[in-house]
Amino acid sequence: MIRMADRLGKVDLSDVRKMFEASGENDINLGLGEPDFDIPENVKKTVINCIENGFTHYTSNIGCIELREEISKKLRKDNSVNLDSSSIMVTTGASEALYIASQGLFNKDDEVLIPDPGFLSYRACVDLAEAKPIPIKTSFDNDYKMEYVDVQDKINSKTKGVILNSPSNPTGAVMDKENIKAICDLSIDHDFIIISDEIYEKIIYDAKHYSPAQFSENTLLINGFSKAYSMTGFRIGYMAGQTNVIDEILKVHQYNTACVSSISQTGAYEALKNSNEYVENLVKEFKRRKDLILSGLDDLGLEYSNSQGAFYVFPKIENAMDYVMRALKSGVVLVPGRGFGESSRNNIRISYANSYENIEEALDRLKTIKC
Repeated sequence: MIRMADRLGKVDLSDVRKMFEASGENDINLGLGEPDFDIPENVKKTVINCIENGFTHYTSNIGCIELREEISKKLRKDNSVNLDSSSIMVTTGASEALYIASQGLFNKDDEVLIPDPGFLSYRACVDLAEAKPIPIKTSFDNDYKMEYVDVQDKINSKTKGVILNSPSNPTGAVMDKENIKAICDLSIDHDFIIISDEIYEKIIYDAKHYSPAQFSENTLLINGFSKAYSMTGFRIGYMAGQTNVIDEILKVHQYNTACVSSISQTGAYEALKNSNEYVENLVKEFKRRKDLILSGLDDLGLEYSNSQGAFYVFPKIENAMDYVMRALKSGVVLVPGRGFGESSRNNIRISYANSYENIEEALDRLKTIKC
């Protein structure tokens, strides 16, 4: 029998994907983190023109210069982050960026602080780098926001990095400026890197987004086009940071994917330049759906924290896995909280990246289930 690498023993397949694959044709999916909108029309036309004009070959490993320059402008305008194109790498989605960052930055037995609850890829990427993920537990009473004192208490000589995610998947929490800046100060004082996952940056409601890269050069900023532009199938994202860090991580990217699809890069360039109105309308619709979800959770008697961004709500419920399975039998796909951290076993993640009408129907179906 072929023996697999020991590192795979620490990693399981995603509960999100498991629930997606378990769903039936008539089920309503409130589990998947994928916007149900079509991509912007201008992006669609640009991509078609790209194919018709034969821009379908390899690009530079690090990404097309035009796209990287546009990302640089975006970072300067939106995030007060001054990084030129040589400090930016285009990646196969934010997912690849997280993976190759972990491979490039962390050694065996390094400690990496991760949010708990937090996106399930963080632990997996750290484990696959053979480093040690250290959960930073956040509380329901504080709306699952990470505070600098939680990070400070976990720092020691083995700490190599901390992963931040604001707005958060799965909680929708948005970190405030004071705590982000304080964690940035810690990164400088203790010489560790911040990996800042900002994929939900544009999907924010009654709060403001701050990038750690604004306050500390010890930051690797990760973002992409899947959420704000509904371009999930394009698989395109980027990372930005110190040029010497990008140059080294490029080695992993080069032997992992060589380069990102030329077609996707063209679409991303057009999205950044000419799709502001699209994003504004998308966020307005998500806010409308969020209000519907929260009203429905009130009717169901479920407790939830204040979700200020992304398109998730993370209510508390006893016997969460049992509730998820009963919901599935009633035709509603939810995600158990256990995959997002040890502190989340009595939570479920609900995504409102589905139509308003489907959410209404899903809430009606959930009324038949007793908590």
